[in-house]
Amino acid sequence: MQYALLIHENEAESYPAGEADQAWLDILSAHTAFGGQMARAGVMRGGAGLKSVATATTVRVTPEGRTVHDGPFAETREQLGGLYMIEVDDLDAAIEWARKLPIARNGSIEIRPMLPAPEGL
Repeated sequence: MQYALLIHENEAESYPAGEADQAWLDILSAHTAFGGQMARAGVMRGGAGLKSVATATTVRVTPEGRTVHDGPFAETREQLGGLYMIEVDDLDAAIEWARKLPIARNGSIEIRPMLPAPEGL
């Protein structure tokens, strides 16, 4: 079964100086090691870190049409900072990987089963 591990953190708390922050550099190093561990275990299927929420653009779809906005759509305390795509036997195995995932300070890892790709893709 394939799962997405979605990393949610408050980037203003975790990385107050952005990419120049030592905490950011430390967590980047920890993610590199974690990704290597998952690759060696054969469960890694993809993933990426995301640039700051300040770089986000949102297309909002309503019955009236589509509008483009700077920034993320949702005003939340935590922002989506990155994700891993893994393939493991079951949810329990996905939870074990999520528990090992490095986070700079406070945050959460949302585990979501992925839909299978349509036939022919």
